[in-house]
Amino acid sequence: MRGLCCLTCYFRHMNSVFEKAGIEVTKQNKQDVDKAIHSIVGVAYKNCSSTWKEVKKRLAENEESFVQSLRKEVLG
Repeated sequence: MRGLCCLTCYFRHMNSVFEKAGIEVTKQNKQDVDKAIHSIVGVAYKNCSSTWKEVKKRLAENEESFVQSLRKEVLG
């Protein structure tokens, strides 16, 4: 359950990112989306604090690049 707790901690801040990427987060795909984000930012899965810190950094540096990476990783 720890992973699910962490998911909601930073996923709720990413609604606009998911929208831009064309990703609808559901109960069925939430874990896969989370794993994709961890992979994109190069942080071990379930290390939510470090992941969110890196996501914020990348969004500030180049949001469009992150959105494209996320779209590719999740939607193929």
